Amino acid sequence: MEINSNYKKRALIIFQILQLVLYLYLFLFSINLMGASFKLFGKEFAEMLISNTSNPLVGLFIGILATSLIQSSSSTTSMVVGMVGGGVLTVSNAIPIIMGANIGTSVTNTIVSMAHLNRSNEFRRSFAASTVHDFFNLLAVLVLFPIQYFTNTLGIVASYFAQSFQNVGGMTMFNPVKTITKPAVNLLMLWVGDHPWLLLIISLVILFFALKQMVTVLRVLVIKRAEVWFDKILFKNAFRAFMVGLIMTMLAQSSSITTSLVVPMAGAGILTLIQIFPYTLGANVGTTITAILASLVTGNLNAVIVAFAHLFFNIMGIIIWMPFSKVPIFLATTLAEFSLKNKLYPFLYIVIVFFVIPLAVILLFR
Repeated sequence: MEINSNYKKRALIIFQILQLVLYLYLFLFSINLMGASFKLFGKEFAEMLISNTSNPLVGLFIGILATSLIQSSSSTTSMVVGMVGGGVLTVSNAIPIIMGANIGTSVTNTIVSMAHLNRSNEFRRSFAASTVHDFFNLLAVLVLFPIQYFTNTLGIVASYFAQSFQNVGGMTMFNPVKTITKPAVNLLMLWVGDHPWLLLIISLVILFFALKQMVTVLRVLVIKRAEVWFDKILFKNAFRAFMVGLIMTMLAQSSSITTSLVVPMAGAGILTLIQIFPYTLGANVGTTITAILASLVTGNLNAVIVAFAHLFFNIMGIIIWMPFSKVPIFLATTLAEFSLKNKLYPFLYIVIVFFVIPLAVILLFR
């Protein structure tokens, strides 16, 4: 009887793991589909924006808007690197766009957190976990943009390192996330056709469904059995969490995906904001690898300088704000608490910060 009971328990665990894998796949699929739909909306518009800027402040907000539209800082930075390599953009004009891309990329995990909106405690934890990424990027820009504007510090440091890599050929990294989800994304796009609104709606429905189911399974499976594994091994300390974020983002080539992955874990209460913060910093550094590889392909020194400027912007931001990590954590927690008062507030936050303000600044100062 006891053997039969143990067999049933093991079978249930295996079934729950398979469920989790399925919902994780649907989650990754929905994020890639959402990115593909946004690209149909805004890739040409983003390219047009990027190629026509000379004002650093406008460049910063172009980076935010372009990346919010195409949902990928890797795409924006690779686009910028290509334009610098082709002589369309100067290094001084490109660096503020890269800074803005860092802010724009955090819109994805903030959208992901909205799936928890109807469950107050889950939403408070998941919204704080997603917006801590926003606030770190905003604070880093707040300090480093004026320094870059007046001294070109990032350009100087990046130039020094880039010269060592000038004649190194580029390489492409294997992207496992795209490999497993792209066939399904392409098939659905072929079936739906050139209708970005429909693709976006489908992606959001799948995203919210997958997240809801993931949190349910995680509560049963992970909290009981693997919480210790996350808490004591992967996220044991800040350095380890940072390295997990960096390595996962290097492999996935998307900080949007890796930062979005921890949102349901925060919602389920598996990870705390203090554990997630260094993880997001690691993801920020990991996402710069794609642009560095793209720059090496061009063989253009200025393109390599821009890619390294992206890397050093993130490193300098970490050096400045890691000792004051309580500031972005406090801001994220406060915003999450405030957002519980009215379900409209988080939507307004996303629309105003990532779309309305950047567009207004671009139109006013262009």
